[in-house]
Amino acid sequence: MSRRPEEALRQDGAGGYVASMAREVLELVEVLWSQGERVSTAPVSSSQVRVLYVLEREGVVNLRTLAEKLDSMPPSVSRMCDRLHAVGFIERNHSSSDRRELELRLSRRGASYLEALRARREEVLGELLGRMSATERAMLARGLVGIRAVTGDAASGRGEPEAVASGSA
Repeated sequence: MSRRPEEALRQDGAGGYVASMAREVLELVEVLWSQGERVSTAPVSSSQVRVLYVLEREGVVNLRTLAEKLDSMPPSVSRMCDRLHAVGFIERNHSSSDRRELELRLSRRGASYLEALRARREEVLGELLGRMSATERAMLARGLVGIRAVTGDAASGRGEPEAVASGSA
């Protein structure tokens, strides 16, 4: 990645260079978050945090649906849910329509945990972004809005601020 971005885009085409750069940045952020106590996912693993994200987004789900959303096997998801329930991050209740089926939902404590984790991560990212120029931040924001749009998050009600969407960030 030692070439200038403009030169690399002309030679490699946007997809390859940008995908490689995005992967590299995501790996660096992942390492940054795993190293620092401020952004650690403790007391749960990163896989368990994914469970919390799904429950937050979906509301109430059964184990089978959760396993499908995580692309995991139900026994491993069940063990993760056991641990998350033990620390009070999720609630498990029997379904009113089928007593054999468990309904899983994020608890208040789990929601608070995610809120605090996001705040810590945004603080670290804010420090990094503060080292970038306003133009670089605006370009990054437009790119991130584009990624969110093609992954479907923009359509799920998690809209972006107007300033970012209109390019005036």
